Amino acid sequence: MAFHLPYTAVARAAAGAAVSLALAAALPAGTAQAQATTALSAALPDFTQVVEATEASVVNIRTTEAVPVRRSPMMPGDGDPSELFRWFFGPDFMPPGFGPQARPRQQPDPSQGERTVPRGIGSGFVISADGYILTNNHVVDNSNGIFVTMTDGKEYKAKVIGTDARTDIALIKIEAENLKPLPIGDSDKLRKGQWVLAIGSPFGLDSTVTAGIVSAINRDTGDYLPFIQTDVAVNPGNSGGPLINLQGQAVGINSQIVSRSGGFMGISLAIPIDEVMRVVEQLKAHGKVTRGRIGVQITEVQDEVAKALGLDKSQGALVSSVEPGGPAAKAGVHPGDVITGFNGQSIKHMTDLPRLVGATRPGTDATIQVWRKGKSLELKTTVAELDDKSTSPKTEAPSADENSDRLGLKVKALPADAGGQGVVVDQADGAAAAAGIEPGDVILRINNTDIASPKQYAQVVKSLDKSRPAVLLVSRDQQSQWVIIKPQ
Repeated sequence: MAFHLPYTAVARAAAGAAVSLALAAALPAGTAQAQATTALSAALPDFTQVVEATEASVVNIRTTEAVPVRRSPMMPGDGDPSELFRWFFGPDFMPPGFGPQARPRQQPDPSQGERTVPRGIGSGFVISADGYILTNNHVVDNSNGIFVTMTDGKEYKAKVIGTDARTDIALIKIEAENLKPLPIGDSDKLRKGQWVLAIGSPFGLDSTVTAGIVSAINRDTGDYLPFIQTDVAVNPGNSGGPLINLQGQAVGINSQIVSRSGGFMGISLAIPIDEVMRVVEQLKAHGKVTRGRIGVQITEVQDEVAKALGLDKSQGALVSSVEPGGPAAKAGVHPGDVITGFNGQSIKHMTDLPRLVGATRPGTDATIQVWRKGKSLELKTTVAELDDKSTSPKTEAPSADENSDRLGLKVKALPADAGGQGVVVDQADGAAAAAGIEPGDVILRINNTDIASPKQYAQVVKSLDKSRPAVLLVSRDQQSQWVIIKPQ
């Protein structure tokens, strides 16, 4: 049975070796083997020069933390025997022979209440000759001491310049001169299958080099940033170390592994260096990162929803709710809109939007491209500062007359004091219930038609094509979502 492999560098090397063996068949055995080995090794990358050029820029980081000193319950306090009685009988109990005149009660020394212990080991790399070093936030977070060890054995105490928990980046500094910074590459130029290296201190084994290839680009794990996925062996202690290309440039910071055992299982994740350096600029200048926001909550655009809304592709960010009075609301963004671009950059995946908005300076004027009712609109807004605040009050609707429809729904009018548009779901059965619609949900739109009343809703549902699924814009707890139902 023949297996056809992708025509990669490894495939080319193997093919070259096979050709060399075939051509060398008439040569002496020793000569043929030597030529075949030379052909194969010449096609594979040699990492030695890259390691020699970059190893001195990678550092080991160890941290310490303060922990409370546990006192024995058999001798609490400062060691006074009378404290043993007070432990059991209360603070005011004075046993016979232990009066105030016998021994004055000592106040415990606060300095004896905690001690410094080792916390963990990580990695980092030098980005400037005067001692700035990059690592992960989780390497230095909650530590009371940070110690950096260079490859020549010199150790320095470091101070934190700034951290950003959202991207897991920390900038620290040591008092040193004439250090060798690691050149910064361009993570946007990475491609699947490209060779990369990791240098770090897995399990405390400093200056350990591992190699592999880029497995995926822009791997979305639900975090704020997309990751570079590789099969480079990364283990606890590698965190904060560089991901290096064959030009000896840092293209990422090794940050996470996907594992069921706690150790390396073939999937490593690195933060793209382009995103890192944008954060570093703010950490150097202000010690923190300020991000923009426009005040929307978003979800993915499913294929069926994209087709029903007239979009060519299932891309963009579907707006599920809009913060009242926020930048997006002032710009005219509505729940159910699909944001397809921000400041001229297309939104291919919903996670692109928070990254683009977050990287925009608060107070900056920006444009939002939205898809609404089969048309593309451009809206103007002013980006605000991210404060991570959100509210989602729930309103209850009183009962009203029932109206039947072909979707398995019974609806009623919105209460007079609710404001806005739509109809309230009173009962959900059949396909509607299977799609997740519940009583109390508000139907805002069917396909591209806004719903204003139960009467209009019934007319729209009656005219639906039974051969095509309908998409309903449903609001629940001030969160909106497109729901797909096939009319009966």
